[in-house]
Amino acid sequence: MRQTPWTRLRARVVGLRESSLPALVGGSVALAGAVVLVAAMLGLVSQEVGELGSVAVATAFSWALAARVGGRPMVFGVVALAIGGAVVWLDRDFLTTGAAVMTGVVGAVLAVMATVPALNALRVLREVLIATVVAVVGALAVVGFEPVVSLVRFEYTTLMLSLMVALGLVHRLGAGLHGLGRRGILTVAVGGLVLAITLAYGEVLRRYGTPGLVEELLAGVRWSRDTLGAFPRPLLAVLGIPALTWGIHMRARRGQGWWVCSFGVAATAPIVTSLVNTSVSVLESSLAVLYGIVVGLVIGFVLIRVDLLLSGTGRRRGSRVFAGAGPEPARTRPLL
Repeated sequence: MRQTPWTRLRARVVGLRESSLPALVGGSVALAGAVVLVAAMLGLVSQEVGELGSVAVATAFSWALAARVGGRPMVFGVVALAIGGAVVWLDRDFLTTGAAVMTGVVGAVLAVMATVPALNALRVLREVLIATVVAVVGALAVVGFEPVVSLVRFEYTTLMLSLMVALGLVHRLGAGLHGLGRRGILTVAVGGLVLAITLAYGEVLRRYGTPGLVEELLAGVRWSRDTLGAFPRPLLAVLGIPALTWGIHMRARRGQGWWVCSFGVAATAPIVTSLVNTSVSVLESSLAVLYGIVVGLVIGFVLIRVDLLLSGTGRRRGSRVFAGAGPEPARTRPLL
């Protein structure tokens, strides 16, 4: 059948609607919300208007995450919008805090899920930066809700919920635990151990560390803050960014990379909660994240090199292709 100009135009519109248009609209809403939140931080608009920016970002992120993992984006987007609107209208501390946690979790997980596999260093760096930008927008939305809680409790709650959601989604993406293999199981176990040690090191030092050791470590932190302006966030530098970097590269070769990427929330979750601590300036928080990313990228690229040496370039011993069937979909397409 001969196509008329009208049918060709209609086909293009349908193709745009099914691929790029939803992502463009969602990104525009999130960007607009971020601009409003920055304006609120600078005092250009009222805090109430800033809360509407947080609602916009939370809605866009919920829709995007549901679309990315093959869920029902319209349903989750409407629910997030309704919850956010109710939180702003009722204006209760426990509701705004809950909305901040929800937004932080969605932002942290979406930052990881929005990445695509990459085989060379520049593309891996691009994906890490994309995840960072998504997490930074989430951080603006989180602080826009003005949560009123203990800082440590808020950070740990957001991190643990983000990790649980990420592992649950990766379980689906990786076709279950049987896709791990022995090396994958060892990698996940080591990642969990590093996470536990990193979270517990402060308490262990406080209880069992000698005064001289504690003072020496604190002196190093003070030197870094005085000289460099900030101290790298340990969890982000030691686990989160290395896992994200290595996992993005591994996903281009075998599906086990998703299990490694799930620990990337150890980077994105600290980023989304980085602005909650009002005792630290925005500049210092930003520098701490930046330094952590730099250190983490170095560790991540070393892990990639070691992995290539152990497995050999192009070899797929004990590996799985994504979801058992070919490469991953594009960034704007559902993973399932």
